[in-house]
Amino acid sequence: MTSKRNYVESQNALVLTGGGARAAYQVGVLSAIAKFVPRNHGIPFPILCGTSAGAINTTALGCYASCFHLGIKKLEWVWKNLDTAKIYHSNTQGVFGHIGRGMLASFQADYANKVPRSLLNSAPLRELLKQVMDFKRIDHNILRGYLSAVSVTASSYSTGDSISFYQSSDDILPWQRAKRSGHPSQLNSEHLMASSAIPMVFPSIKIKNMHFGDGSVHQLSPLSPAIHLGAKRIFVIGVDQSKEPLHINENNPHPPTTATIAGHLLDSIFSDTMNSDLERMSRINNTLKLIPAKKKEQVEGLKHIESFVINPSHDFNAIAVNYYNELPLPVRLLLRSMGISNDAESSIISYLLFEKNFCSELIKLGFEDALEKETQIKNFLNLYPAPNHHK
Repeated sequence: MTSKRNYVESQNALVLTGGGARAAYQVGVLSAIAKFVPRNHGIPFPILCGTSAGAINTTALGCYASCFHLGIKKLEWVWKNLDTAKIYHSNTQGVFGHIGRGMLASFQADYANKVPRSLLNSAPLRELLKQVMDFKRIDHNILRGYLSAVSVTASSYSTGDSISFYQSSDDILPWQRAKRSGHPSQLNSEHLMASSAIPMVFPSIKIKNMHFGDGSVHQLSPLSPAIHLGAKRIFVIGVDQSKEPLHINENNPHPPTTATIAGHLLDSIFSDTMNSDLERMSRINNTLKLIPAKKKEQVEGLKHIESFVINPSHDFNAIAVNYYNELPLPVRLLLRSMGISNDAESSIISYLLFEKNFCSELIKLGFEDALEKETQIKNFLNLYPAPNHHK
């Protein structure tokens, strides 16, 4: 039997971005990586950084950092048994009653105690997080040496800054940079609710005296938290994908709908900044290679950091249209009123489709994509050879 091992000295970081239901893809990739790791080993990523739905996945892994296989098994079970009602109110009263209350609130006096307005009400997600997350285990895993830090990034609507709430050992100091900062915190469900509050879709969340929304908004440097937390190697599971237009051979004389434009904006929020940050880090690495070894010690704040990125091999939107009818009828009616149907070229469907069949399809895709890169992943993470899993 292989002895129990932690990977805390590896300084490997896992960075997961957002994307609503699309985050199921991340679970598939991680499930494949678990096949490369001996069954009783700890998590091979002692530094966990997540944004939006990715923050929920990384925090869940942090709770089970002492046994990577167990953490993946529990995370996969949750995603494969999801339905929309566990994430946001999806019955008639929940959907249209929420919108009606928001409209009535706009007529209230300025001094009235108003609730955050949004398209959908994500209150069920808070209850789900309380059921499946044991936040006390994060500190426990840090003390036992299986984990270095967990970071959850949210965007402050009050200041426009990107705030990374992180839980770690005492030797990691807070940081302050232009439009971004890191704050030591005891993570809880409200941090995850804030980080995953997709703009306009889900309500903002108040933490202390500030209102927060999805961490991908204003996140100019998504790799920054991992670097500040001491990462030497960063493994990124992204959401950047090749587009597969639904009507590629048709001459469509109509301009894009509001829903299509909104989908493009969401895609931009969740993927463009990551690509830019990876490109910036690559340039810094190349520059450092040109500096003589004796002078590198004089260069403050710059260090060589390796990265590995895995992105989906198929378009999530093309997959989502096959499961559109699994959305509850009130949600479909709401989307239809916005010009979104099963043949609409909008990304919004794939963000909101928290149904087990769609999520299972994305998990399968992530698993297959990771197996395709098995050798590269093992080499990058310096993993032990795993038993034959192609049985």
